[in-house]
Amino acid sequence: MRSPKLAKLSDDPWLEPYLGQLHQRADHIRYVEERLTGGKMSLDAFANAHEYYGLHFRDGKWIFREWAPNATAIYLVGDFSNWEQRDEFALHYGDGHGVWEIELPANQLKHGNLYKLKMYWPGGEGERLPAYTRRAVQDPDTHVFCAQVWHPATPYEWKFPDPAKPIGAPLVYESHIGMAQEDAKVGSYLEYKEKILPRIVEMGYNTVQFMGIMEHPYYGSFGYHVSNFFAASSRFGTPEELKELVDACHEAGLAVIMDLVHSHAVKNEQEGLSRFDGTLYQYFHEGNRGDHDAWDSRCFDYGKPEVLHFLLSNARYWLDEFKFDGYRFDGVTSMLYHHRGLGTGFGSYDNYFDGSVDVDALAYLALANRLIHEVRPAAFTIAEDVSGMPGLAAPGKEGGCGFDYRLAMGVPDLWFKLANDTPDEEWNMSGLYHELTNHRPEEQVISYVESHDQALVGGKTFIFELIDKEMYYNMHVEAQNLVVDRGLALHKMARLATLGAAGHGYLNFMGNEFGHPEWIDFPREGNDWSYQYARRQWNLRDDQTLKFHFLADFDKAMVNLARNTGIIGNKKVVFRLINEGDKVMAYERDGLVFIFNFHPNKSFADYPVDVTPGKYRLLLNTDHPAFGGHDIVPGEQTYESFAFNDGENDRNQIKLYIPSRTGFVLQRI
Repeated sequence: MRSPKLAKLSDDPWLEPYLGQLHQRADHIRYVEERLTGGKMSLDAFANAHEYYGLHFRDGKWIFREWAPNATAIYLVGDFSNWEQRDEFALHYGDGHGVWEIELPANQLKHGNLYKLKMYWPGGEGERLPAYTRRAVQDPDTHVFCAQVWHPATPYEWKFPDPAKPIGAPLVYESHIGMAQEDAKVGSYLEYKEKILPRIVEMGYNTVQFMGIMEHPYYGSFGYHVSNFFAASSRFGTPEELKELVDACHEAGLAVIMDLVHSHAVKNEQEGLSRFDGTLYQYFHEGNRGDHDAWDSRCFDYGKPEVLHFLLSNARYWLDEFKFDGYRFDGVTSMLYHHRGLGTGFGSYDNYFDGSVDVDALAYLALANRLIHEVRPAAFTIAEDVSGMPGLAAPGKEGGCGFDYRLAMGVPDLWFKLANDTPDEEWNMSGLYHELTNHRPEEQVISYVESHDQALVGGKTFIFELIDKEMYYNMHVEAQNLVVDRGLALHKMARLATLGAAGHGYLNFMGNEFGHPEWIDFPREGNDWSYQYARRQWNLRDDQTLKFHFLADFDKAMVNLARNTGIIGNKKVVFRLINEGDKVMAYERDGLVFIFNFHPNKSFADYPVDVTPGKYRLLLNTDHPAFGGHDIVPGEQTYESFAFNDGENDRNQIKLYIPSRTGFVLQRI
């Protein structure tokens, strides 16, 4: 997926003082790989812990293994033993490296049995779910989780294991299975397939990103407090139903990626890995370093070979078992730095080389990326990193982590700052253009106006920031309201400016394309366990008497323009114009000219814009009546450039009328 035109990390002159540290990081990556593989096997052969540990049916018998070096005794207990501790289900200490195992006849366990581990350690005992369990289910009455034997008689048969064709630049539809439906409940994999997938295909997105796939005990964590890393969340259905959904996405030509949460783990001890064998440091750092106070979770020790075995195998598992096409790595900034990225502005290169980088975490990320691309060469990875670390998307041999893309997290931060804190007449066009086009030369970025992050409890969607309470009263197509008019106009312009300047990919969170109102809040005690804000109100988008459909129709036109022209990821953004007083910005991209007038009340006649010589037609207009606009500029407009010399340079310009709060895309004929 990486563009061959990207620069090398070492080409950056600002990095010259730190090349020694970059080489040291590359050496450390090689050292860690040698330590893991012993130089005797490939990385993908090493990353198979899930085929050794956990419960497997092989050669007519059940085999179960677990790594628990501090344990003194382990028993399988479940409905097959009436939840009693029996000697016949006692694990035996195996190879002397903390591995426990048991073999059972085929008739001792059956598909659907519930079970746990009863574990003993010096001075204590507790029930645990196996670290490598592939299925965990929650009792609807007691809310207690159990592992479940999952061995269906008929394995799922894949019909479309890969997307129909290369997708090109990712146009990502970020979504959550449970809250995708309109009913006040938890949605399912199959409901998503039947009700949501057709919408995504119709909108033109080419990639689906699923959140919350790995099992998590608290639904309100949005899936980011993972307990069972190898288990697809049973809230949404069975593993076979998830496979059916992924298959349907591939049949539709969509790539499917998922959030991979290797930055931390849930603190829960009975469901998760914390104090698994009686120690707090089996999978996690010892002492304060093992706790993430801001997230109330546990932090992995990336220096332990057994932890890397677990995490690398997990990265491989979802590719092999469920045919995912890649990952969005969550919380990369927290992984990379000892300070977790908290309270650090990253305003200087020194911040990346001041001893705060966790080189073990960096080595893990580099090896994980290499593994993923070895197992599935067409797979791609996205890093959620706010620090902008040099080398994040550079190859490991250069001291980098090897991600294909980094999320351009500064872009939504700026849009929300403008919407919240800056009067319209003070919006800075130079700062906006800089943020929209800013990325390191050796990395590819995915741009977006808002993701799920911006609308979590306490926040608002971008449209709600712009319109607020007027959304409840003035979204009928007949309503006349200046606040709503402003909000709709800026919502469309922000998306068009972001997508048009997106270097290598674009992302949208489910429902935000039509201006989904309000915030995201999962059922919890504080809201009386309500699903009111943990769903998507598709009826708003579908109701032709409401203005939401204007935003959705515009988003569809915009996304399909990007797909049909192929500009993202392939064509350079060429600066054309910024006028701070007029609040006008323009740039060109492979025969397309993007022009924006952000001024709140001034329209401009015969406005000059530099272009490549030629004749242009109006291709997309945010103010078109089909998108809820005022139809000030007719849709059949054409513009022909004229040449002149400004006394220093030969130039070509077009002149056009640009209404206030309007964005245009012109196409060279």
